[in-house]
Amino acid sequence: MTNHINHPDLNAIRLFAKVAELKSFTQAAAQLNLTQSGLSRAVARLENQLGITLLHRNTRRLSLTSDGAHFLAQVSPLISELEDAHNALQFRDTQPKGKLKLSAPSAFGKVVLMPIINELLAQYPRLEIDLVLTDRRVNMLEEGFDAVIRSGDIVDERVIAFPLKASRWVTVASAKYLAKHGVPTTPSDLIDHNCLQVRNLASGTCFPWRFCFSGHPLPQPVAGNLILDHGDPLADAATLGMGIAQLMTFFVRDKLAKGELQEILADFAPPAHNLNLLYLPSRQRSAKITVLKEALVTHWGGFEKVKSAS
Repeated sequence: MTNHINHPDLNAIRLFAKVAELKSFTQAAAQLNLTQSGLSRAVARLENQLGITLLHRNTRRLSLTSDGAHFLAQVSPLISELEDAHNALQFRDTQPKGKLKLSAPSAFGKVVLMPIINELLAQYPRLEIDLVLTDRRVNMLEEGFDAVIRSGDIVDERVIAFPLKASRWVTVASAKYLAKHGVPTTPSDLIDHNCLQVRNLASGTCFPWRFCFSGHPLPQPVAGNLILDHGDPLADAATLGMGIAQLMTFFVRDKLAKGELQEILADFAPPAHNLNLLYLPSRQRSAKITVLKEALVTHWGGFEKVKSAS
């Protein structure tokens, strides 16, 4: 006698993913043009087919169970791949269509990425970008990101790391500050200067400043009278003459060009930080990923890797 296996309904999986994304049956039903009761029954049937509970339901909020989160992480790449295949059939010119969920570091996103996204959305009207700018290390699989821009070396073999131009650190101060307090010539001189710092919200400590000499790291503790909870105001504080700051070059390139800030300790600049665009192997041929990669290489730069100082 043949055993009949009750395979999960692929459409029901797609409906469940939309409910999980919006955390609401009401909103998901409206976007999918379905009744809320019909959508709820479809998800319930999927749970019955799988033999697990996917969602915690109550009157106040909707949330994923641990099984639901694991299942969503497994099926999200499949859903995206099917959507791309469908779009490729509909639009043979491989025009990107649908939502691209992307995460990037906050400062990089605001300064570099936003103008790129502006051009992408103007060029591809069927594209929708869900952008999360955060310095938190997001979980690409569990949180359903299509792509993530991340600095540093990548060791996760489950993802493709497409190398972008590395990002350089720079130490800066205003002419006003330097005229009043003098110009430090070595990192050890910073002990006599007001150094503006940023707190790492994960550890509670301030991010260390980075220096290098003859290819070797040169640790230098710094201190000052201003600690910020994120790096966005750092360049403005330095421009006002409040102290010395260390940040990524892209964040102050305009201020350096205008003379509002000056680079100091350039001979002790640390190695640049590798920057990568991460995405899943299943998205390799995605039109959305392809146009994003092309735009990043065109407007930022690509294929540059740097070695960490030994």
